[in-house]
Amino acid sequence: MKLATLCYIRNQGKTLMIHRTKKEDDIHKGKWNGLGGKFEIGETPEECARREILEESGLTATGLSLKGLLTFPAFANNEDWYAFVFVVDQFEGELIPSTEGELRWIKDQKLTELELWEGDRYFLPWLNQSGFFSGKFIYQDGNFIDHQVEFYD
Repeated sequence: MKLATLCYIRNQGKTLMIHRTKKEDDIHKGKWNGLGGKFEIGETPEECARREILEESGLTATGLSLKGLLTFPAFANNEDWYAFVFVVDQFEGELIPSTEGELRWIKDQKLTELELWEGDRYFLPWLNQSGFFSGKFIYQDGNFIDHQVEFYD
């Protein structure tokens, strides 16, 4: 089982996305994604989110909002992945070059036009809703199969 964070940093109608192009063995290679990554031992979801944002972008997240939990059964190497999804609307610092790909501010209305994991097109709009979501996204050999979701007030 892998625990991870997925963070969407927002500013003035745009979201900071990363085009994962730099690592050859990256399961996300070629996709646009939010920032984030795997937990280190002993980290809380918030600590992981802040660390990953700083490492990948140079930004310090000062306002995190936990929006959801995503479950990806047997996503990679037959391991289940669980991702805590955050929206970040307060941050400090300047962008630095990322070792994982190209960082770019994308207009919010254009996000679903990017080369995303297919399931992202479902949950990205949920980030704008109030409450919390718990989603399950099933992929097989990198292909989207199905999803289900529950919403909480």
